Amino acid sequence: MHNGRQIATPLPMLFNSYFFIFVFMPITLIGYRWLCLKQWHESALGWLVVCSLFFYGWWNPAYLGLIVLSIGFNYTMGTRLGRVPSRSLLTLGIIANLALLGYFKYANFFVDTMNWASGNHYHLEKIILPLAISFFTFQQISYLVDTYRGETREYNFIHYCLFVTFFPQLIAGPIVHHAEMLPQFIAKPRANRRDFAIGLTIFAVGLFKKTVLADGIAVYSSPVYNAAEHGVTITFFEAWGAALAYTLQLYFDFSGYSDMAVGLSRLFGIRLPVNFFSPFKSRNMSEIWTRWHVTLSRFLRDYLYIALGGNRKGTFRKHLNQFITMVLGGLWHGAGWTYVVWGVLHGVYLLVHHFWRNHLLPLIPQRLRLSGKPAAIIAITITFILWTVGAMIFRAESLASAWVIFQGMLGINGVLLTADSTGIGQLLQAMGLQVEYTPQAIRYVTAETLLWVIALLGICLCLPNIYEIMCNEDPVIINPKMLKPARGWLLWQPSAGQALWYALIAMIGLLHLNQVSEFLYFQF
Repeated sequence: MHNGRQIATPLPMLFNSYFFIFVFMPITLIGYRWLCLKQWHESALGWLVVCSLFFYGWWNPAYLGLIVLSIGFNYTMGTRLGRVPSRSLLTLGIIANLALLGYFKYANFFVDTMNWASGNHYHLEKIILPLAISFFTFQQISYLVDTYRGETREYNFIHYCLFVTFFPQLIAGPIVHHAEMLPQFIAKPRANRRDFAIGLTIFAVGLFKKTVLADGIAVYSSPVYNAAEHGVTITFFEAWGAALAYTLQLYFDFSGYSDMAVGLSRLFGIRLPVNFFSPFKSRNMSEIWTRWHVTLSRFLRDYLYIALGGNRKGTFRKHLNQFITMVLGGLWHGAGWTYVVWGVLHGVYLLVHHFWRNHLLPLIPQRLRLSGKPAAIIAITITFILWTVGAMIFRAESLASAWVIFQGMLGINGVLLTADSTGIGQLLQAMGLQVEYTPQAIRYVTAETLLWVIALLGICLCLPNIYEIMCNEDPVIINPKMLKPARGWLLWQPSAGQALWYALIAMIGLLHLNQVSEFLYFQF
């Protein structure tokens, strides 16, 4: 079965587009700063709401009414829950939100699955997935739950609207928490020159990651996945080349978007929570989820895992709750069996990790355990390989094509190279390995693929992220324990030399806007 991805056509207003950078953003920023200078702070926040709704409605104005209706409903429910904490009212609000999400995101998938399982041919017209419905639905559910718990007391309508619609985080996260955002709105944010410099710097780095790195390596993964979907046998180097290329494409695409969102927000004097923090430096599958899509992990922990019972009902229930949380987290990403299998796989990863840590590792004598850098390198490598296998399934168009690529990754389909892949072929021969050259006209892995993978892995593993580079400027809402400040010339400071360096990065990013591409997480 096809995984049912629904990709927006035409594209929404993208951060990496000329219109956004040179028209929408300047107008929005000028209007905001002028209203702030006039001391009309509520009007400035209202201006951001209007601009955010315009940003959302750019792709499909018909869905503008949907998000406005969702905001009105949840604001009303939240106000009532604040006055009378009724469990039945909370249940109604959650069901209404999930029903809206379920219809638009999963109705086609449900009908297709029923037809596949029963052999029937029920027909449901293709439902176009509204932008950001997964994000603003989860965000508002958390607001209702916390209001019921008595954890929020701020019911200003303009503030609530901005909490939901703020355009830097509206389309693909982070999933912000009311306790992080509403106090900033109450405090009347005003962007100063330093905020402006910080925001532009972070935005420039994010733009470079997206347009140069993510889009640059994308061409080495898509042909293999497309070939697998059409039944072409994928060999060992092709499978791993495509899997690694997509893993790094997704990494820099999501990292770039997260940086751009943080940078844009800072231009208005507003800080967003960290959502992406060097996940490939993680040493196990539990740690990686504290670094990749941080706010989604937080939501799943606080509003699903704990709601299921967390670790309060014994070891078995604890691990079962973790597994269920990961499966539903996979399904949250999209309506397709590849997402379900991806969630199941990560649930198994977590179970194995906890079993190793709690039961097997204590059996190994301390003197036989690796420690220091060797242990760290092995742990990081294993974690990255496991993540790459999962990312392959995540990317595949169907379970059938995922299986084709997985067979290739295991070497079942052999190690075949074309004559034009001489760089890799000669290297293998120099190592004493027999290399067979396939007569097929089109093959997909070259020495250039390897160079891209090595270069981008080096950036992931060896360089500090932008929040560590700018740690002295408090760039995001983050647990300070996560930060390892950059050193020497990498540490950001407002100087002419650093300004020129980041201006160059911005210029290179802008020069690669000739082929505008959608952020991958817009699909989810």
